[in-house]
Amino acid sequence: MCLAVPVEIVEISDKEAVCAAGGVRVRARLDLLEDAAVGDWVLVHAGYAITKVDPEEARETWRLLEEAAERAPE
Repeated sequence: MCLAVPVEIVEISDKEAVCAAGGVRVRARLDLLEDAAVGDWVLVHAGYAITKVDPEEARETWRLLEEAAERAPE
């Protein structure tokens, strides 16, 4: 199973972005996207931004992930 995580682009330098979500910052390559910009939400898998996503859908995904984490047994 593969998991791509929605993150918001907060900084871009060449073809690499600094992205943030859930209190974490990650770096992602932008080679697979032509028009990524600061403020865009993207799905990141294996260090690459693979597609843009709707900001509301991304936030809802994070809400559901946080809810699942709260319910998970320790």
